[in-house]
Amino acid sequence: MAAAAMSCHSVIPDKITVFTSSFSGDILRKPSLSFSPTTTPLRRPISCRSSPAISPSSSLQGKSDFIHISDFDKDTILGILNRAAEVKAVLKSGDRDYVPFKGKTMAMIFAKPSMRTRVSFETGFYLLGGHAIYLGPNDIQMGKREETRDVARVLSRYNDIIMARVFAHQDILDLSKYATVPVVNGLTDYNHPCQIMADALTIIEHTGRLEGSKVVYIGDGNNIVHSWLLLASVIPFHFVCACPKGFEPDKETVERAKQAGISKIEITDDPKEAVKGADVVYSDVWASMGQKEEAAIRREKFQGFQVDEALMKIAGPQAYFMHCLPAERGVEVTDGVVEAPNSIVFPQAENRMHAQNAIMLHLMGA
Repeated sequence: MAAAAMSCHSVIPDKITVFTSSFSGDILRKPSLSFSPTTTPLRRPISCRSSPAISPSSSLQGKSDFIHISDFDKDTILGILNRAAEVKAVLKSGDRDYVPFKGKTMAMIFAKPSMRTRVSFETGFYLLGGHAIYLGPNDIQMGKREETRDVARVLSRYNDIIMARVFAHQDILDLSKYATVPVVNGLTDYNHPCQIMADALTIIEHTGRLEGSKVVYIGDGNNIVHSWLLLASVIPFHFVCACPKGFEPDKETVERAKQAGISKIEITDDPKEAVKGADVVYSDVWASMGQKEEAAIRREKFQGFQVDEALMKIAGPQAYFMHCLPAERGVEVTDGVVEAPNSIVFPQAENRMHAQNAIMLHLMGA
């Protein structure tokens, strides 16, 4: 069923630029991402259709969190992506009068350090008028110095939203259960939903569509793969994971995605066959944070799974290369592939901020 088209208008003092955009629910093409400037007198701030407002003091009933992409239906995911494109265009225009997070604060819990996650969340929240508070591994020691349920309830009384980047997936589930404000999953060992929302936005911008695309992931069946599988259970596309035997993604997550009957899902150990006809070839580090002691063994096991120029040639000239970064150049991907004209890793990294802004706007009803 086609998702309803969505529109948004930006208005700032005196004379402003109005940006309009619309996504179709069936196939999202480049024209739907175009923004046409016109001039209009002062009326009101940006107005977009969104969920009802959620206040910091709201009860758990009706609270919305962003933990798994599959917690949302297709129309909602497409709506968030549409909002990301709209707000990105506003920020790119230089408009700094759109401040829906003015007077709002966000607590950012980092059990795992990250440049992209911290800077994209903190900058994005600031640009939309809010204030973000960084809480590093030694600031809270969640689960050690203080129980997760207590951290959730205390931070909820100070802040309007909580973002957490943690190791154990149970930690984000506990934060979601006990917090009375929206909780955003900035990454767990199980999944990385904000990254995949940024990836989806990037694919739409460069190919004109997500639905019907062929996305081929080469490497470890990790949290990135799980998030792609969860997206594939909501939006129809062809997803292939090529990984060495013994490094496949979680079987239950694979089965759930297949049983949803939305997308074509393949798990293989043949990267050369997998990439044929791909719209996107995607890679990630072979040893994630917390697995570095396995790096040497994994390099041995992952021989033949490097994304190099030869593999991209098999994929075809239409294929874009994506990587969630940081990349170990010369290991899972060659320097030449990262720097090639069809590499979109840096627009992909930028879109973390825009996708996350849209996610937070949705959760907070702004």
